[in-house]
Amino acid sequence: MKPMDVASRVPRLRQAFPEAECDALLVTRLVNIRYLTGFTGSAGVLLVTPDEVVFVTDGRYRDQSAIELGQAGVAARIRVGLTAGSQKEMLQEEASDFARLGLEAAAVTWAQQRKFDSEWFAEAELVATEGLVEELRKVKDAGEVERMAEAARIADEALARVRHRLAESPTEQDFALELDFEMRRGGASAPSFDTIVASGPNGAKPHHRPSDRRIGAGELVVVDFGAVVDGYCSDMTRTLCVGEPASATARRMVDVVAASQRAGVEAVRAGVEGKGVDEVCRTVIADAGWAEAFLHSTGHGVGLEIHEDPRVSSASTDTLVAGHVVTVEPGVYLPEHGGVRIEDTMVVTDEGCIVLTNATKELAVL
Repeated sequence: MKPMDVASRVPRLRQAFPEAECDALLVTRLVNIRYLTGFTGSAGVLLVTPDEVVFVTDGRYRDQSAIELGQAGVAARIRVGLTAGSQKEMLQEEASDFARLGLEAAAVTWAQQRKFDSEWFAEAELVATEGLVEELRKVKDAGEVERMAEAARIADEALARVRHRLAESPTEQDFALELDFEMRRGGASAPSFDTIVASGPNGAKPHHRPSDRRIGAGELVVVDFGAVVDGYCSDMTRTLCVGEPASATARRMVDVVAASQRAGVEAVRAGVEGKGVDEVCRTVIADAGWAEAFLHSTGHGVGLEIHEDPRVSSASTDTLVAGHVVTVEPGVYLPEHGGVRIEDTMVVTDEGCIVLTNATKELAVL
């Protein structure tokens, strides 16, 4: 796969310091540390200053951090403290020259902030920053997109290998496990999230957890799943049915959601507001008389996390730009008939979008 341009990320982050009114930034969110350095471990703190990068971790990651940061081309001083106390002293030493130290407001607990203020960095003014790294993460480079495309391909092929099993009346749990296994066998490091398999009345609950309920003929089955490749996620939902839907209403639900989803995908392009895409999808469903049955937002960004910015909802303040990766996933949920959701992940371009999730949307499983 194409290499990711990790080394350029810290310099771009520094450009946000003046507006954030901080002299340096303490990065504590592990997903943001991974984005900035390539480090995949479970413990570490990154101090980004105007002139250098300092990574503090524990002894478990002495070698791994050196290898991963080196492979990513990130020039950083790595300091290893065997205890929390020694790591604290290292960070105090490294941050001592900065009057205004930025913290990731969304990642620091109240207890941590109090300790940082009174014990760790008592001489500095602590500045709450909002989304400095997350803003960079919105736009994916070619290497990131290629990883997400591979994750989508693995998920597409996994579903193709197991969808016939629905005709054998498995439980929701069994089908989810088989799908997860096939994704791992196909090269995924993990599912992107807990796979959703929701059949019959359970389909009316958008985030239903797979149960021991057996899937029957004529029932709508919502299958929402994704794969992870090199840390990057895919996300896809297909609604399936063993044979034809048991009711005309269920069949119409499928047709309406499919039309809504097509309209949403066609609306995605650089320069369009996230709330505009949401409105396009919602209008189709409202015109069908089911406005109140569309229970969630139309979509969200995908990347190192399964839900990240930009947002595609009625409350979104985001405008799509080339390189954003978003989902479009309208749905209709009627307890007496079940649920329908259809979702694709796509890369925003100036001309429209490139859909990464290409599993068939054919409803029937024979």
